[in-house]
Amino acid sequence: MKLRSPWILRSLALLAAWLIRCWMGTLRYRMFFAGPERHPADPRRQRYLYAFWHETILFPTAFRTPIQVLISQHADGELIAQVCRFLGFGAVRGSSTRGGVGAVVQMCHTSQVGHLGVTPDGPRGPRRRVQLGLIYLASVTGLPIVAFGVGYSRAWRARSWDRFAVPWPWSTATCVIAPAIRVPAGLTRPELERYRRLIEEQLLSVTAAAERWAQDGAHPSMYEARNMAPDRKAVA
Repeated sequence: MKLRSPWILRSLALLAAWLIRCWMGTLRYRMFFAGPERHPADPRRQRYLYAFWHETILFPTAFRTPIQVLISQHADGELIAQVCRFLGFGAVRGSSTRGGVGAVVQMCHTSQVGHLGVTPDGPRGPRRRVQLGLIYLASVTGLPIVAFGVGYSRAWRARSWDRFAVPWPWSTATCVIAPAIRVPAGLTRPELERYRRLIEEQLLSVTAAAERWAQDGAHPSMYEARNMAPDRKAVA
């Protein structure tokens, strides 16, 4: 059922944002940076394009740094966009299937003043598969892509296409952040595809490391950190 009343939509969004803040505020957070930079960085010094799986979209609410997030134009998109705004994030409407051109233009504009956030397997999947839109956006904005993987010690999983994760209160959330990868401008489609595979492998790697850390307590080692670094030969 679509919500048509702006007042009801706004009220639900405010309530949802408050519940998310309270819920996620009970978690214990652990961060591991595989690169030299600490994230999220100060956007006045350096801006990035942050990439994370659709199933972990609750995790960035732990960040206080403003990030412009790409939200789909599907029926529930406006509610999600308003929730994001109440949480302190910007919202750009569009996806690879609807409103894509306008969203790219708007995100190119906002990338000049702040970070961007994209779930590269959203809004419909396939799960944990990076779409070319992320690579194209990085190419045209010039922002380096920073992939981060998330793990939860205990979480409820929805039966949706992305296995959406809702961590249990007072559980532990782990995050492994990969070194940044800059995508050159003016690439051909085969070249964009090579970067797509590179980012996908990196996201899968940091996600696996974060999940092992959360479940087994295996702290990401320097060996794992090197595996998270970009393989320049893959895009040479």
